[in-house]
Amino acid sequence: MALTRQSPRGAGAPGDARQGKEPVEEPRHLDSALLLTLLLLTAVMFQDPVRRALAAPVMQSWMTVFVAVVLQALPFLVLGVLLSAAIAVFVPPSFFARALPKRPALAVPVAGAAGAVLPGCECASVPVAGALVRRGVAPAAALAFLLSAPAINPVVLTATAVAFPDAPEMVLARFVASLLVACAMGWLWQRPGRADRLRPPSRSSYEGQGRGPAFWGSVRHDVTHAGGFLVIGAMAAATLKAVVPAEWLRAAAGHPVLSVLALAALAVLLSICSEADAFVAASLTQFSLTARLVFLVVGPMVDLKLIAMQAGTFGRPFALRFAPATLALAVAVSALTGAVLL
Repeated sequence: MALTRQSPRGAGAPGDARQGKEPVEEPRHLDSALLLTLLLLTAVMFQDPVRRALAAPVMQSWMTVFVAVVLQALPFLVLGVLLSAAIAVFVPPSFFARALPKRPALAVPVAGAAGAVLPGCECASVPVAGALVRRGVAPAAALAFLLSAPAINPVVLTATAVAFPDAPEMVLARFVASLLVACAMGWLWQRPGRADRLRPPSRSSYEGQGRGPAFWGSVRHDVTHAGGFLVIGAMAAATLKAVVPAEWLRAAAGHPVLSVLALAALAVLLSICSEADAFVAASLTQFSLTARLVFLVVGPMVDLKLIAMQAGTFGRPFALRFAPATLALAVAVSALTGAVLL
């Protein structure tokens, strides 16, 4: 009887065994827990240099400004996120359609003024404005609400009053300038041919979800985004205060036109949540009240995250036309308002 010799490779993995290769292992990903562990180990290993760096006078000044801005702004940020999520989830869009006048020319100031009583940050105003357009509200009125709601709502105005206790006129100036810009942009977009450049959104952000999951999902989204931008804004304000030479800031702040343009550009780049921007503006003490008013009016209406959200909601052609026009009008109106009221 012939004996058959059994292959030691086994029958389970013929492909890898024939080629003499080891089984391919799944790639390992760097998860958040492992990353946190590595960061903690790195901090422990370099604790002496880190301690010496933090003890430097420049870093002490930086940390003081950073912590002060964050701690002052955080309660208003959380309150604004909760209120905006409640409005976006529990108030049906059809309510706004019934409440606004049928004529767009009248609906624009009504929608702009509605921002004064309906709190919401700019992260929430874009999907709410999209829902208004989808439910039949005139695009001009929806855009007026989009611009006014993050800028003149009660949370933002209260935060502005707290941030500027020695300049209560800043609250009135912010309200007037922001409302004027919102209404003017709404009327401008009412002109023939403008509405065709706005692409109505196809669906609601909360369709298919229960109210509870939609509410907490909105809260998590806005806290993550707005909180991150708050930290970035506080870091930038602290850096300007502690690192940038005082001569540079005085040179920019001492020129009326340059100071206005500098803070307008800073507002666009920093993309700070409107519930927190007043505290960042208050820390820029080198600049005039008018320049800081420009910062407060431009920020909630035109910044990098808003341009991206508007392009995703209403289309890129709309955002490329709407954002520059809003920026130019916001700078002009807020500078004029500051010259009159501040």
